[in-house]
Amino acid sequence: MSTKPTRRHRSTYPVFRPITTRWMDNDAYGHANNVHYYSYFDSAVNGLLVEKGLLSIGDSPVIGLVVESGCAYFESAAFPEKLEAGISVAHLGRSSVRYEIGIFKEGAEFAAAQGHFVHVYVDRETQRPVEIPPEARRALSELFSTDR
Repeated sequence: MSTKPTRRHRSTYPVFRPITTRWMDNDAYGHANNVHYYSYFDSAVNGLLVEKGLLSIGDSPVIGLVVESGCAYFESAAFPEKLEAGISVAHLGRSSVRYEIGIFKEGAEFAAAQGHFVHVYVDRETQRPVEIPPEARRALSELFSTDR
């Protein structure tokens, strides 16, 4: 028997990134379709990694591949709403990191949706797992939530 996740407060997340909704995000029911939330997660985390200099999309010898993801929905969002993605790290392993992401309507106290995804760091050429690079480990360790 599964239990419904607890809706998280924005204080759970140490960093936020803006998310711009698009007309194409809306489905026939007039709200952002569930698949777009996974895109929001991916864009928020990878945007943060690029911004911190931890990922060069075309050149980094070590990259993170998503191996697991999930999302729980609490309220609808739709274009043209402005959203914010809160990001925290829940687990930092030898070669993997589990991100927790909350999608908030701009300025909202509680997540409209929240989920996770796991990156496994791999060598770009061989696609085999490698240790998280030290500079990435340092930056990711700063994203542990203090409100968990």
